[in-house]
This record gives sequence, C-alpha cells and structure tokens, in this order.
Amino acid sequence: MDSFCKNITFFMLVQAITIIPLIASSSLEPDQGHLDDNKRLSLWYKKWHVHTVNDLSNNKTLLVHCKSGDNDLGIHNLIVGTEFNWKFRPRIFGGTLFWCYMAYDNLHAAFEVFWEDPSLYAKCNYGDCYWIARDDGIYLKNIPGERDEYYYDWELGRL
Repeated sequence: MDSFCKNITFFMLVQAITIIPLIASSSLEPDQGHLDDNKRLSLWYKKWHVHTVNDLSNNKTLLVHCKSGDNDLGIHNLIVGTEFNWKFRPRIFGGTLFWCYMAYDNLHAAFEVFWEDPSLYAKCNYGDCYWIARDDGIYLKNIPGERDEYYYDWELGRL
C-alpha cells in the first residue's frame, strides 16, 4: 500500500506542475502595459527571443559572441543588415542570464542582453529583445512606438 500511495502522490505532483502553467498562460489578458501576477507566473514558461543586429555603416562586420552560464552560443561575424538570434526558456527557479561580447574595428563591448527584470520584460515587449549595434553605440529596441534606448557607448563604456 505504501508504494501505491507514493505513486499516486507522485502522479498528482507531476500533473500539478504541468497543468498550472497552462492554466496561468491561458488566462492572460491582452497586455495592458503592466506586469500582472498571471503574466509574472507565465514568464518562466514563455519562450524568449534575443536578437543581436548589425546596423553599422560602411559595410563594417560585427563580431558577436554570446553565452549564458550553461550555453556558449559561439562566435558570429555579422555583415551589415544581418542578425544572430536565439530562443530559450528561462530557468524555472530564476537566475537566467545571457551576455554578449560585440566588437568591430578597435571598439568592443561586453554586456548583459537578458536578465530577469520586469523593466527589461516590458522593453522587450514580453518576448523579443533586440540589441542593435550602431556606430555610436549599442541600443535596446524599445517597445513599439517608443524610441530605442541608448544602452552602451563604444568608447566610454556602459552609460
């Protein structure tokens, strides 16, 4: 009888773990410009996209090397107008962090491109973070209808 109770308890636990995120994600309202409790719960279940874009002038090639604590995404040489992107799901218990090293000519930058922060979620429109390298610095594309946020100055370092 003991193993039967353990099996039933285990089965119920597995069901709860798989069903609760589905219920939370299906009950989301359209984005109202804020992060409500249902959306916060479903953020870890959501698939995120990070894009690094070469918007440099004069056909300059951008070197991009991105990684997390678990994954090295490799070195990529982007020609103007192209991007390197990847998809992931955040860790269930938090702590998801991705960072990138970007360089062109004699200028370089290393910075975080995804971290767990409600203001970043909003700037990424709850799903797509666009990091754009331009001649004067690196920008985070802001939510639709707003100006891109100036994030990093190639010569001075992080603003």
